Amino acid sequence: MNNPTNPRHALVYLAAMLVTVLTFPLIWLGGLVTTHDAGMAVPDWPGTFGYNLFLYPVSAWVYGPFDLFVEHGHRLLASVVGLFAIVLCVIAYRNESRGWLVKVCYLFLGAIIAQGVLGGVRVLLDARTIAMIHGCSGPLVFALGSFIAMASSKRWRLASPKTGSNGLGRVAVMLLALSIAQLFVGAHLRHSLPTWRPLFFMSLVHTHLLMATLILLAVLYVSVLVRNFANSANRELRTPANALLVIVTLQILLGFATWVANYATPWVELTPWLAKYTVQGKGFWESMIVTGHQATGSLLIVCSLWLACRSYRRVPVEQSAEQSVASLNNEPESTARKVFRPESVSVGVE
Repeated sequence: MNNPTNPRHALVYLAAMLVTVLTFPLIWLGGLVTTHDAGMAVPDWPGTFGYNLFLYPVSAWVYGPFDLFVEHGHRLLASVVGLFAIVLCVIAYRNESRGWLVKVCYLFLGAIIAQGVLGGVRVLLDARTIAMIHGCSGPLVFALGSFIAMASSKRWRLASPKTGSNGLGRVAVMLLALSIAQLFVGAHLRHSLPTWRPLFFMSLVHTHLLMATLILLAVLYVSVLVRNFANSANRELRTPANALLVIVTLQILLGFATWVANYATPWVELTPWLAKYTVQGKGFWESMIVTGHQATGSLLIVCSLWLACRSYRRVPVEQSAEQSVASLNNEPESTARKVFRPESVSVGVE
């Protein structure tokens, strides 16, 4: 069971990847629920208009109002994710040798259940504040599932912990914290209350823009760090760094498009080609843009976590062992490799 290449370990990884992949469209559907104010399209919970959740007529769901379609669809997909999370826990219990990772799987299942209860309480109480908490915790659950997939991968098992050089690990953790904080600020903007004063709303907007700038600078700094000489041998660090660069660029474009979709362009005299644009409340493209901005923020959190995990756990076990032997014997690493290769040791009975 301790063998990193044990095929039974791959079952945990595949189950974790499946749950994680299903969680992202669940976040997207939840974003559509918020964008269309469809949280109360189904006024009861855990059933749907008195029906069992899984027995509600398909024709009424698929061909009914769009608000009903996204809200009931969100509930159905959440139930499917919960079922697969149970399967993940069973597979991890039977095949995973690391007790701490099994406990993380249990925590993931508990977080999904808590998310479902939060969504139900939001419906029963019709509370916008609970909806905001529900929207904030969803991407965090997604990140937790992503961490399980990372920790159960073969790459993780074949690596040993080591702090990222030139502070890359610390920058990655800072970027993760900034992304989570940005999530909370964005959730306040998404669930703004009509009782808020305009000054408070604008302060949130400026805070959102400031944090977006800090995240952009951190991503650019990370892109430089992973390409310097000290990290050039760790090319696997470039993958999450490049993903972060693409996602943050997409987020900036979607953020500007979200503002235009909600409030039209603020520089009409400078952008005459946008001056004729008319905001269509809950229009298709407007909904896709706003929801895409929210969902891509979840990917930013996951990729920041991905980079943090790789920067702190990126050295192969074999390489780490050889370096330790070389340091103990005060010999060059190449000499240690020649002396302590397993194949150079022969054991036999004559």
